[in-house]
Amino acid sequence: MNSLLNDYSAGMLAGAPPPCLSLYQPTHRRHPDNQQDPIRFRNLLKDLEQSLRKHAPAHDPRGLLRPFEDLAGDREFWNHTLDGLAVLAAPDRFRVYRLPRPVKELSIVAESFHVKPLIRFLQTADRFHVLGVSRERVALFEGNRDALDEVELDPAVPRTPGEASHVEAPPLQVSAWTSTAGAPGVHFGKGSRSDIEDNAATRFLRAVDRAVLQHHSRPTRLPMILAALPENQSLFRDITRNPFLLPDQVTVYPDALTIDALRDRAWTAIEPHHRTRLAGLVEMFATAHAKELGDDGLESVAASAVAARVGTLLTEADRHIPGRIDPETGQVVLGGNAVDDVLDDIAELVLKFGGQVVIVPREQMPTRTGIAAIYRF
Repeated sequence: MNSLLNDYSAGMLAGAPPPCLSLYQPTHRRHPDNQQDPIRFRNLLKDLEQSLRKHAPAHDPRGLLRPFEDLAGDREFWNHTLDGLAVLAAPDRFRVYRLPRPVKELSIVAESFHVKPLIRFLQTADRFHVLGVSRERVALFEGNRDALDEVELDPAVPRTPGEASHVEAPPLQVSAWTSTAGAPGVHFGKGSRSDIEDNAATRFLRAVDRAVLQHHSRPTRLPMILAALPENQSLFRDITRNPFLLPDQVTVYPDALTIDALRDRAWTAIEPHHRTRLAGLVEMFATAHAKELGDDGLESVAASAVAARVGTLLTEADRHIPGRIDPETGQVVLGGNAVDDVLDDIAELVLKFGGQVVIVPREQMPTRTGIAAIYRF
């Protein structure tokens, strides 16, 4: 299964040679609801084939659709779906993403991938991590106010103390003693059993902290809640160097809670920080706008996105403006294909040039246009 985060960071969502095929479908986690999912998928494939023959007649649809057909027949895959599915294909790539949120059913052939649903998933402001730690194991979860799922840890993250054995050993303990002859001496040892166990736990959690920071927190920049018993909370916070770890906590290991209960307790801790972050972004936009370093006009923001001027883009969740942007000039052409979205195009350009895109709920959006840009210069 492809990693959306890794592909997004590597630019895999942009720059594909046309024709670009985008398929989105809501799916189900459990039997018997998931029995209909492969049937709906095959119906969407028929739509893709018709679009290919109409809009890209020079391309053989069989080659482009063969990976879709293979996926449709993969029974193991359909038995382990989440709430949504995204499949992107082009002559040089085929990517499949399981999503923890439902998506609207859609199949489209275009010059570039339709990525707004994926941007929304990656950039929605309410996303967070929950790190569960004990002295014997670790687990990582990612979610938002609506859903929480355990995520696959990077191979560099040790799952157990045994996998952290390569981390530096505890320092050799030295203690003074007196010999039977009355002469001073020195004893070299590893300490008591409890000291050894404490050192092993410290090595394990230190290795976890380093690897989670490097492979999960820094790439996503998501706030993190620690879920651990009080004694392990104290131990981990003494050694952590993760700036994304919040002081708020869940004082049990995740195994003691259902996934919904863990999400509820984590969201209760995260929500004040979420509101503060959004308020800060809105204030930043107001300040930038007053200094003519921000704008909410569709045409002006599009032109600035093409010129790589947009550092942060706020875009309204569920807002759709039919149309497209000329990637060379930034000119906005309204109308056209009903699934083409000007906001989607602007967001893709901002991401292409290293900017930040944040999807904001309508009630917290600072403008009426569905877009707010903060410029770099």
